[in-house]
Amino acid sequence: MLADLTNNPPPPPTPLRTALRRVKIYAPIVVLLAVVLAVVQLVRPLPAPRLAMSAKASYTFDGGAPTLPWPKEGQGFMAAAGLGTVGTFGEQKPIAIGSVAKTMTAYVILKDHPLKPKEKGAMIDVDKAAVDDGRKESEGESTVTTLKEGDKISEYDALAAIMIPSANNVARLLARWDSGGDQAAFVKKMNDAARDLGMTNTTYTDPSGLDPTTVSTAEDQVKLGLKVVEMPELLAITKLPSWTDPSGKSWRNYNDLVPYNGAVGIKTGSTTKAGGNLLFAAEKKVGKTNQLIVGAVLGQYGVPILGTAIAASKDVMIATQKALTNATVVKKGDVVGYVDDGLGGHTPVVATADVQAVGWPSLTITVKLGDGGAKLPGTAKAGTEVGVLTVGEGASQVKVPVALQRDLVAPGIGSKLTRVG
Repeated sequence: MLADLTNNPPPPPTPLRTALRRVKIYAPIVVLLAVVLAVVQLVRPLPAPRLAMSAKASYTFDGGAPTLPWPKEGQGFMAAAGLGTVGTFGEQKPIAIGSVAKTMTAYVILKDHPLKPKEKGAMIDVDKAAVDDGRKESEGESTVTTLKEGDKISEYDALAAIMIPSANNVARLLARWDSGGDQAAFVKKMNDAARDLGMTNTTYTDPSGLDPTTVSTAEDQVKLGLKVVEMPELLAITKLPSWTDPSGKSWRNYNDLVPYNGAVGIKTGSTTKAGGNLLFAAEKKVGKTNQLIVGAVLGQYGVPILGTAIAASKDVMIATQKALTNATVVKKGDVVGYVDDGLGGHTPVVATADVQAVGWPSLTITVKLGDGGAKLPGTAKAGTEVGVLTVGEGASQVKVPVALQRDLVAPGIGSKLTRVG
């Protein structure tokens, strides 16, 4: 009987018994793998949070595009700093620009020899050529006649001499001073600067603009003007109605727009070949911002030629100033985006103030959301500033901080366990 008890064969296998046996073998392994996987998921580094924008990426001002009162001849171009082109007129083909060329002369000089605030800069030796050129006033050239050989003139006064009474002799003196006496080398610098600014239809052949082979377009000159208005040291000169030279003689600014209607310069130019020309800039207070507009009117031959160009420029300038307006693009508290924790969690962010943008009817401006160069936190309290909303471009852009609408919390265990990738 005992033998019978100990030698009974095992029950025959069945599908159920086989399945149970496999469960007993593999279940602990599966449980172990699940635990390992859960631990790995929980200890893996969290993805970096990022800002995402939910607001519209652009804003268009209501109304039709402004119509500017352009003259009947020549060419013109009008732009607003940081906003773009307001209007254009005539064929943008290279034509003689006269002393408007001195704008590039001043630009190159200040790039090579920056002026510090309230300082007059380097002292420049007045050479014989500058004095001899000064006598060309009798030949119809604009010159400063009070220079004496052996004297010195400051960089500031030399720039004032070329931008206010449009002194050809001082323009050439500055070119020689900057280039070690090689005027041709300075003209090359002028053309190199023009290329850098995208002035593809401009050629300079002299630093004064007297040569009719110095040619440009209204569009190209506005490109230069938009860089000039970023030079406060030069605008401090061009917005003056007059300048007193070192001898005590006062010279009036040929740009009669200054100092009226917010005009701040920039440069006149007139010859028989070029006609009357003006590159101009003006300020306009719009809302809480100070806007700068830049325009050019070239090729005016009505009598007097320069007066005709100035009058036409004034009409365009004032019309552009009137066209500028502001609008509330985003209101304080509006949700403009969210912080994405990378695991499916979204925490809304809101504008901390009204965003007032500047433009003109029909203009479309960009709206962007960024972190402002700061690293986004993984957790933070509601109201914490986490980025910047930027409306517009360049000098006219408006920036407002954005803040968390509610607490930013770390991803939960469920999000960590179920993440993929």
